Amino acid sequence: MSTEMSSTKTPILSVRGIYKHFGGLVALGGVDFDLYEKEVLALLGDNGAGKSTLCKVIAGAYKADKGEIVFEGNRARIHNTKDSRQLGINMIYQDLALFEVLDVTSNLYMGEEICRLGFLRKKAMDDEARRVLKHMRATVKSLRQEVRVLSGGQRHSTAIGRGLYIGNRAKVIILDEPTAGLSVDASGKVLELMKELKNEISVILITHNLDHVFEVADRAVILRNGLMAGEVKISESNKAEIVGLMVGG
Repeated sequence: MSTEMSSTKTPILSVRGIYKHFGGLVALGGVDFDLYEKEVLALLGDNGAGKSTLCKVIAGAYKADKGEIVFEGNRARIHNTKDSRQLGINMIYQDLALFEVLDVTSNLYMGEEICRLGFLRKKAMDDEARRVLKHMRATVKSLRQEVRVLSGGQRHSTAIGRGLYIGNRAKVIILDEPTAGLSVDASGKVLELMKELKNEISVILITHNLDHVFEVADRAVILRNGLMAGEVKISESNKAEIVGLMVGG
């Protein structure tokens, strides 16, 4: 099967010729891909293939040495994570970046608190937190619960809800190994959430779990040693083809 993809639609996000070096190591050697509205794009590759580095460039955590990012048809100038968030691109890291001893509302609003006359509007934040969790189909006993006592699925819902709905609403969300370390039940809930998310936004999914890729993704971009190894439409591919692109031959 050809790994070339084409579409008459305009991408919401395009990366072109992205290079990133760390000293003498070439982490990315000229990567191109497109992301379209309301799709889940899996970003695949073995450890060290460049997946996380590429996404951190898109999210503003790293600055590319060369190349360009086009967002909604305009060249994006992303120098830091604030730039990417203002565009509507958020990345949820594998460690979720939650504050263990703070409650659910505080974690949702960390850095985006609602204030008036110098005072926190706690009720407004709680009301919005309830709306976000309801939209995410997540239930917690109380918004006052510390995040450390939540289940894996609840923690992921909190982190994803913060990335999606708090502050500048996301148009693209990058999920880094969102089911890693979760139980089968919790993983299933995260996958169901991803299926629903693509009705609203575009998702880039970094994962090693090909079963999950075939359950939720529309397309996959495969990296190998910092280079593009291929691109496939999931409905027309299979695990053997993807593994072959990942490891080469």
